[in-house]
Amino acid sequence: MTLTELFKIFARIGILSFGGPAAQIALMHKELVETRPLLKEQQFLRALSFCMLLPGPEAMQLATYAGWRLRGVPGGLIAGLLFVLPGAAVILALALAYGTYGGLDWVQAVFLGIKAVVVVIVLEALLKISKRALKRPAHWVIAVFSFIAIYVFSVPFPVIILLAGIAGAVLSSEAPSENAAPVSFRKTLKTIAIWTTVWITPLALAYAIDPNFLGPLGVFFSKLAMVTFGGAYAVLAYMTQAVVSDLGWLSTAEMMDALGLAETTPGPLILVTEFVGALAGYREGGLALAVSAAFITLWATFAPCYLWIFAGAPYIDWLASRPRLSAALSAVTAAVVGVILNLTLWFALHLFFKDLISLPLGFGALIIPEISSLQITPIFLALIAGYLMLVRHMNLVTVLACGALCGLATILL
Repeated sequence: MTLTELFKIFARIGILSFGGPAAQIALMHKELVETRPLLKEQQFLRALSFCMLLPGPEAMQLATYAGWRLRGVPGGLIAGLLFVLPGAAVILALALAYGTYGGLDWVQAVFLGIKAVVVVIVLEALLKISKRALKRPAHWVIAVFSFIAIYVFSVPFPVIILLAGIAGAVLSSEAPSENAAPVSFRKTLKTIAIWTTVWITPLALAYAIDPNFLGPLGVFFSKLAMVTFGGAYAVLAYMTQAVVSDLGWLSTAEMMDALGLAETTPGPLILVTEFVGALAGYREGGLALAVSAAFITLWATFAPCYLWIFAGAPYIDWLASRPRLSAALSAVTAAVVGVILNLTLWFALHLFFKDLISLPLGFGALIIPEISSLQITPIFLALIAGYLMLVRHMNLVTVLACGALCGLATILL
């Protein structure tokens, strides 16, 4: 495959990658495994499990791995950039527009229609990835316990990942094989040194230029890139708490709007970080600072992905030759299904109900809706979206446009 052919394939994936990581992974599977047999099924699933284990957006890292697998480091760079840049341009424009016009009633009505579609998108994507990840009874048990752990007891996601990986390794009884080619540890150290320098240098310059805003912004999103495992959905809970409660950059309602926008634009869902950075920069210093903040946020979020993939990807086949490690990765994938279900439920509850109640439950709490606060309009919009997507199987972009128009109609009528 030439780099030009690779460019065309990943440009298509980047432009069509709507609906969050689960839908994007399904799209890549269709393009790279089904339509064009560029990767084998087991290669794709092993890479997916590996990316789920890494901090950061798993869909973007999976695209980077696929490009690396096909054409080395240049292929990985092209695939990763094309997966991010189309959506990043759209998110920047939307963040600037939101900062100016987001408070208007008709804009909020459009967002309501889009959010209703997003509920259906995420539900459909969750079902698809569950079919691929939950192939054994043990995986179903891990997914259920992961959901309960995070939804009821607020167990930190890294702890869930660690426990799931240990469970998967313990349950495996297969002996290791020696089929994997050896990997140069010295070459790995060199890769780590190069890409760590690439990641840190622009952020250090930003801190030197603006230690009051851009510097701390880069530090915050760098921490986010390192400590949040399991991809975008795992990031959202931690980021929402920090951005809303600790830093005060956005309100809860604005964070939900940001999530809705990220779900309905191409590219990884983690581009919601760019929205947060751009909006915070816009309010701090206007248009120029907003653009600078968007760049710093993008760099801090996505540059580490190249480090993780280029240093770790050569070991994926080696991991697969170790059944206990491979079983651990499969268990991690199953655990992430439970975490995604938690985020799906959180999003739906906040959309369909105005008020939620927290019921103490031992060491945890059960979040349930206040039935009297049921909101009929978003439910009606979600039913329309569900009919168009799940029954009529209409194009995703068309359904998003219909959702926005239907949301606008609720205020016009």
